[in-house]
Formats: sequence, structure tokens, C-alpha cells
Amino acid sequence: MSNEIKLNIAGMTCGHCVAHTKKALEAVPGVTEADVSLEPGAAVVKGDADAAALVAAVKEAGYEAVIDE
Repeated sequence: MSNEIKLNIAGMTCGHCVAHTKKALEAVPGVTEADVSLEPGAAVVKGDADAAALVAAVKEAGYEAVIDE
């Protein structure tokens, strides 16, 4: 079963930031797909990944993230 987790991401300023964040999210175990957008600074992640691991991956990439509930 695939879940969908939405994140609000702050600090991305360009297409490179989006690509870097997408790569970081897709490296998290359980992620099948990550769709990251510069405006409004958000991501939709599909799969069975742990939400805390997704937030940690974004922070490791250099940006701030919170789960959009």
C-alpha cells in the first residue's frame, strides 16, 4: 500500500534546489516517488517512508521542512 505525505519546504530558491531536494527525498527508504515544487515550496512524497525520515532528509539537504497535515 502506498501512502502520500505532503511537506512544506522553506529555503529553496531555484531549480537546482528542487532537484537536490527531490534526490534527497527519493533516497529515503520506502519512497517510490517525490514531486517537489519551488512555488509554494512543497513536496508530495509517495511510498511507505517514515515522515520523520523525510523531514530529516530535507534538513540534511540544507532546507527546512514540516509535515503538511
